[in-house]
Order: sequence, then C-alpha cells, then structure tokens
Amino acid sequence: MRIGSYNQVAQVYGKQSVNKSYGSSVNGATSTRDRVSFSTVGKDMQIAKTALSSVPDVREDKVNALKESIANGTYQVSAECFADKLMAAFDEKFL
Repeated sequence: MRIGSYNQVAQVYGKQSVNKSYGSSVNGATSTRDRVSFSTVGKDMQIAKTALSSVPDVREDKVNALKESIANGTYQVSAECFADKLMAAFDEKFL
C-alpha cells in the first residue's frame, strides 16, 4: 500500500484516539479493556426502530370499515375523483 493512500484514509476518518487501560493481574499478565460508545444518532435510530416495531403495518379499523361498506353495498366511488386519479396516473406514466 502506498503511504499517500494511507494518509488519505487517515484524513477521512480523522484522528481518533483509542482508550485502552492496561493493568497487571496476579500472575503478571497484562489485560486490555476497550470502551465502546454510541452516537446520539445511533441511539435515536434505535428508539425510532423500537417505536415502529410496535405499530402494525395495516390499520385494521380502516380495512374492516371498507370491507363492511363494500359488503353492504354502501361504498360509493366518485366518478370525478376516479377520473382525476386515472388521468394523473396516465400523465405520470406517459408524459
């Protein structure tokens, strides 16, 4: 690897210090203790992920109300709204 490439990589990651504490045990061997920390963005993402996992993918109350109105024959579609959405989809696809 070229030294210039190493310097470029070091610039991308910045100067980061590694916190290690060295101690001696009873039999004279050294032990290393590393420390891990998470950024606030990572913590916020974990909180959001947890909150989203508790929300259902489908809103059952809306689906059941629509199914019931279709089964009863009371569900009505506005022809004007349908035509507007159809033309918007056509414009999006072909224009």
